[in-house]
Amino acid sequence: MEPVIAISLPWQEIDTILLDMDGTLLDLAFDRHFWLTLVPETLSRTRGISLPQARALIDLEYQAVQHTLNWYCLDYWSERLSLDIRGMTSEMGPNAALREDTVPFLNWLQRQGKRRILLTNAHPHNLAVKLQHTGLGQHLDLLLSTHTFGYPKEDRRLWQAVVEHTGLDIQKTLFIDDGEPILDAAARFGIRFCLGVGNPDSGMAEKRYARHPALNDYRHLIPQLSESS
Repeated sequence: MEPVIAISLPWQEIDTILLDMDGTLLDLAFDRHFWLTLVPETLSRTRGISLPQARALIDLEYQAVQHTLNWYCLDYWSERLSLDIRGMTSEMGPNAALREDTVPFLNWLQRQGKRRILLTNAHPHNLAVKLQHTGLGQHLDLLLSTHTFGYPKEDRRLWQAVVEHTGLDIQKTLFIDDGEPILDAAARFGIRFCLGVGNPDSGMAEKRYARHPALNDYRHLIPQLSESS
């Protein structure tokens, strides 16, 4: 596949790569199925309501906390929906899958001496389950869940906390994420390079970004990495 937008990055000016997890390093199809199919079906069954009623109820709940830390919190959803969301996550864990371009890209970054930091809004239990079943952790230098800091990536305070925790230089940092509001937040804070993912979900059509460059295969960046070394 060709890139959604041709990307040219000055790799000699980048020493840290911040990477989202779901939809960026892992296929978002897992989460789409979990939250839009499995959770409504389970709620419908446990409450004895129709599937459309369950979906409508959950949609309202989702909208109420979108772009807050609760949106990503398994404990919050367990309480709100009276479901064992942690247990369901563990049970579904074997279905989590890496994007096929993730490992080649991360390995190239390592060879180039770039610092690879995972920065995810995923709940720590969700993160642990996905790491267990994908082996993603072995390809990264540092793993950070925003729950540790108390703010999601949409919040400026998170970015300040991450800078203080990691010592990264925002002028030498590339951030990759599949959510444009999150990319916007990073850019507003001052992260110099922000890149979107055009195909976060293998089961959905490609997405477009209004304010950020995006690509659909990290391997298109590897020749640039080689040339800049």
